[in-house]
Amino acid sequence: MADQAKATGNGARVRKRARLTVAEVLRGVRDELRELTGKRVEAATTVEPGDDGGWRVVLEVLELERVPDSTDLLGSYELEVDADGRLVGWRRLRRYARGEQGDDG
Repeated sequence: MADQAKATGNGARVRKRARLTVAEVLRGVRDELRELTGKRVEAATTVEPGDDGGWRVVLEVLELERVPDSTDLLGSYELEVDADGRLVGWRRLRRYARGEQGDDG
């Protein structure tokens, strides 16, 4: 992560961490969730900044591979990420067949 230097009134420089980018957040949590669950991440459906400087991420994970692949079982996982990009919590929101129509119609 890049640091930004900011001059203070007395000429001293104070370092302030730059906010993580969406790509940096996704790379970190995708790899960490795969390591924790042993399951392949298929896609990110939500990445949004939190009020506390952290992030809320929703990832779609391949839970069970089937033939044909339209019958694969996927899981939708919500992840809580702190301002430094560390995964601090996660939960599965739902499990569904790949070919199942979503909530939005």
